[in-house]
Amino acid sequence: MTDTNPPATLETVWFVEATYAPDAAETRVPVRPLHLARIAELKTAGVIVEAGAFTDMSASVLLIRAAAEAEALDVCRQDVYMQAGVWVELRAKPFGRVRLATEG
Repeated sequence: MTDTNPPATLETVWFVEATYAPDAAETRVPVRPLHLARIAELKTAGVIVEAGAFTDMSASVLLIRAAAEAEALDVCRQDVYMQAGVWVELRAKPFGRVRLATEG
């Protein structure tokens, strides 16, 4: 008997790139704890799949579960980094994420 469940499927999420302001290394310091707490909360809720930043401080990358681009961008617009001017531009594209069957 063969297993009818595939080991992986594709899940469409939004790949969002949030560009940092030139002075982000300084301006993010006071708001970073709030930003990281919110990212953790949204990851726990399953809204954010993954988040991080390029080490050259050029941009953050977020994989966001959302029904539409506007919804994914709104998640970022509500972030303290956007509100405080740490992020200055957002771009989103649909992204086919490999989701393992073990992820449930």
